[in-house]
Amino acid sequence: MAVGVHRLDNVTDSAEAVRIVLLHDNEGKVLVLLPASHLLNLTVLWRESSRHLQPIRTEDISKFFQQDALSRTEGQRKLFSLPVYLDKACIDMKSLSVIEPHSGLSFDVPRLWLAGSASVIEVGISPQEILRQQPQGTDEEVIIKAVERFTALRIKQRMEDTLGLPSLPPTAQKITELRADPLAGVDRLVPIVKVDPSLAAQVMSWAASPYYATPGELQSIEDAVIRVLGYDLVVNLALGVSMGKTLTIPEDTPRGHTPYWIQALYTATLAERLCRKMKAEEVPKPGMVYLTGLIHNFGYAALAHLFPPHFALLSRYLEVNPHMDIEQIERHVLNVTREQVAAWLFDCWSLPQEVCVGVRYLNSPMHIKANAHAQLVNLAGRSLRSAGFSDGPIEALDPLVLSSLGLTEAVVVRERELMLEKSDELLELVAMLEVQQHRQQAKMAVES
Repeated sequence: MAVGVHRLDNVTDSAEAVRIVLLHDNEGKVLVLLPASHLLNLTVLWRESSRHLQPIRTEDISKFFQQDALSRTEGQRKLFSLPVYLDKACIDMKSLSVIEPHSGLSFDVPRLWLAGSASVIEVGISPQEILRQQPQGTDEEVIIKAVERFTALRIKQRMEDTLGLPSLPPTAQKITELRADPLAGVDRLVPIVKVDPSLAAQVMSWAASPYYATPGELQSIEDAVIRVLGYDLVVNLALGVSMGKTLTIPEDTPRGHTPYWIQALYTATLAERLCRKMKAEEVPKPGMVYLTGLIHNFGYAALAHLFPPHFALLSRYLEVNPHMDIEQIERHVLNVTREQVAAWLFDCWSLPQEVCVGVRYLNSPMHIKANAHAQLVNLAGRSLRSAGFSDGPIEALDPLVLSSLGLTEAVVVRERELMLEKSDELLELVAMLEVQQHRQQAKMAVES
């Protein structure tokens, strides 16, 4: 499960609120103080300190700052015997209202504690400054500029060829064509599933899982599709699983993050449940909402594919800036977000347009181009963060999104809790997806 923190710009209205960050290297621990809402720029810190300081594991940070001694002034004063790096934006503050986001510890730091001991550097970047630094243009132009920034590539061919991004697997291509045909049914779906052994095994395993509590034994794939899972779920599962085989899930992920398939499956399941509770004039198809949720984080693996040397750096930035929106951190480190890359790639693969839009705008659910798919996945993701099943800062559900969908916060919470009552069964489904992923990656390694 993920360990989330609250957005600090919503925790306090104080103009002098300061975030305290604990980092370490082989020389020991240090403290960094910077405005609460700002991103900590690790590369600047490394350059100015001449030390390769790294984030400390989330659980270790919480234990450190929850020590009884740090609840008293004497212990807090002793804490500042550690080396301190103070951001320039804090230099004129008469006193610093310090907050540590993982533990919730907060206290005031008199300037006297820093006199003669703090090194002043410009190490923080505001969210507004991150946006000002971003390249302008369409998503495709932004992706090209981001790749060119880190590589010597010259974009001469079609972008998907130049970047080495994989094509959609054959099974997924057939499923995509099938979905585009309004007259297609089980009679055309079953043969596609049967000729893909891993997908056939996945469908049978899911249908037999405790989550679906199927009465009696399953006799065939037709039985699994017709009697248990249904046409829409199998189509969406087939697409999600097939796409999951195209890229390797990164290993050097942020510590304390939500594993890829847990976030995918929980988000998809909750988004679909919320879709069925909507009270609005136009309600999207639950199956398409489920697919949007299932592949909403696909761009995460795509970023690791496009920027392998820099993905570890991104992971460290995500660890040390848990209070910030993930897309803000990705813009700063890579100049492009996972949603931009994923939506562009899905469009190249001719996935349904509502899914492409849903993924692209899930973090901007009230954008003029956003659709109900984006809004439902946004609500599901935000709701799951506080329960530890989705990454990102903990924040309230957007009342405008709730109103647009005809939902209430009480309904979202109730549907989440009803879903989590079956968490053990959902985790069994996750394990099946992870097994298939590992087998595919092992096969790819042998073939290469």
